[in-house]
Amino acid sequence: MQTLKAKINRYMQIVSWIFVSIMLLIIAYIQIKTEQRRACDNAVRTLNQVKQVLAQNQQELSTIEEEYRQACLNNAETIAYIIQENPSILENIEELKQIAAMVEVDEIHFFDKSGRIYAGTHPEYYDYTFDSGEQIGFFKPMLKDYSLKLVQKITPNTAEGKMMQYSAVWSQNGEFIVQVGMEPVNVLKVTEKNELSYIFSLLKVNPEASYYAIDVNSKKIVGSSNLEDVGKSLEEIGLNFWDVSHIHNGFHQTINGQFSFCLFQKVGNNYIGQTITCKKLYQRIPSTVLALAICLISIAFILKNAVTRYMNKYVVDAIQEVNERLELISRGNLNETINIQSSFEFAQLSDYINKMIKSLLANNKKMSYVLSKTNMFIGVYEYNMHIKPVRYTEYIPRILALDEDAALKLAYDYKVFQQYIAQIREHPVLEENGVYQLPAPREQYVKLEEIIQDNDVFGVAIDVTDEIVKRKQIEQESFLEPLTGLYNRRGLEAKLNTLLSSPERLGYSAIIMVDADNLKVINDTYGHDKGDIYLKKISDVLKHLGSRKNIVARFGGDEFVLFLYEYDTETELKNTINALEYIQNHSTAHLDKNLAVPLRFSFGYCMVTDTNDYRQILKEADQKMYENKRARKKAEAENN
Repeated sequence: MQTLKAKINRYMQIVSWIFVSIMLLIIAYIQIKTEQRRACDNAVRTLNQVKQVLAQNQQELSTIEEEYRQACLNNAETIAYIIQENPSILENIEELKQIAAMVEVDEIHFFDKSGRIYAGTHPEYYDYTFDSGEQIGFFKPMLKDYSLKLVQKITPNTAEGKMMQYSAVWSQNGEFIVQVGMEPVNVLKVTEKNELSYIFSLLKVNPEASYYAIDVNSKKIVGSSNLEDVGKSLEEIGLNFWDVSHIHNGFHQTINGQFSFCLFQKVGNNYIGQTITCKKLYQRIPSTVLALAICLISIAFILKNAVTRYMNKYVVDAIQEVNERLELISRGNLNETINIQSSFEFAQLSDYINKMIKSLLANNKKMSYVLSKTNMFIGVYEYNMHIKPVRYTEYIPRILALDEDAALKLAYDYKVFQQYIAQIREHPVLEENGVYQLPAPREQYVKLEEIIQDNDVFGVAIDVTDEIVKRKQIEQESFLEPLTGLYNRRGLEAKLNTLLSSPERLGYSAIIMVDADNLKVINDTYGHDKGDIYLKKISDVLKHLGSRKNIVARFGGDEFVLFLYEYDTETELKNTINALEYIQNHSTAHLDKNLAVPLRFSFGYCMVTDTNDYRQILKEADQKMYENKRARKKAEAENN
């Protein structure tokens, strides 16, 4: 076993290493979070730049789109006016193309009132109607409302899928609809400036980071500083869309084979984000942690030596002095005292030990006085709930039926001793106050008394086996009926008085009055010796009835009393009574090996309630028994 000095030294070493390890883990964690926060700040700044560029480009795009819309509509109105003034131009495609070139449009189409193209610069579109496709169907409402002037957004046309912007107006005379189409060259150029890969190439971003734009609907990469990743799905590069869309404070993921830190924000219909490899992100952490580790280890070493020296001087040495004094006390020198003043706690300890020694001396005098007053086997035990050992006199093991090993085990810890005493108290002798039957092979009884004051327990154990056994013998001689061995009336009354004094312990219980049928017939026919056998058979039935506790008594002549108790439920109790009812009609008594007669008896019962007046209960049960006897005789007479 290690000395306290060695344990303190080892403990301080362990604590120092744990302290250093925890501090390094905390510092490493803080460093990691700091780098992540720095990366997040850089990413947010870059993404804000992207948002600003997108907003500027969108504003420029909106302006140009509006100019194109207005120009397209003005061109349609101009051509409608020209054709209305000179309808013959509709028959000359070349002249129509010259007009288209003059007003700077790419297509001119004329619709009749039914919505069919009947003229224009592109004959291949003749006979197309507003029902020919989704793009051309945009203008169908004009057939019902002649005041409409419609300009369509840039969209693929019906015939070729070419990106065009169309506008349409009615002529002033309401004879035809003129539609013009323009290729939005400038609009498309500005739109190209909104491409995220283009924006990433213009920004002065972190060269160690990669930037991605992910479409919300397709979940594909629509822009990236790594052009080879554009068009790929997230899974191809190692990203997960749920992480991108739900984790807003950054997350780790393996991107293109490199473990990286990622941050994404939603901008319009895209998630735009930055990824940076962890190797680059955390490259400064190892050197920082190493420098701090050296400092922490040096500090821990100095503190360990200082605390260990102090503990040895003011704790270990003082404990050693206490042990030396206690060794003298354990050898019987109860006049020894302890006086250590190195600290408040040791001063208290010295005082408590000195008080304990005085208590031991006083208790020895108490026990000696008690034992001198009797010749019985009396044992005394004592313990304090702040001190584990139990002190007892020499008779305690014998009185409590303990062998040497068990006695030593109980003496070592008062909690174990308490548990053993509690087990003894689970077997009280009902007729005696404070007397318990020991769970030993032979019949043994002990009387226990305890005095508890604060945390001190003083107990007395007396072996009362001889007294209880003699008393039981006397009771048996005066309370038992000699023929059947059952309780007589006096014994029954004594038992009922004792049991009914504690009704809470009885559970569900009942008193049953039983009267032997046909006893006179058996006495007159076969003799009184056979009648005695008949009564014994009934007593045997009653003694073995039920699965719980019972008391059976011969109340007088051919009458018996059966008391059933400690049943858990009323149903269980009534099942036992029902079993008795079956026995009374289906049993046989063998009076000798050649003579068997029906075993018949009448009975009545009464359930025991909170009352302790058993005489009233017996009276009610007796009345019911006679009712049962009359009913049985009547039924027998009717059957005959």
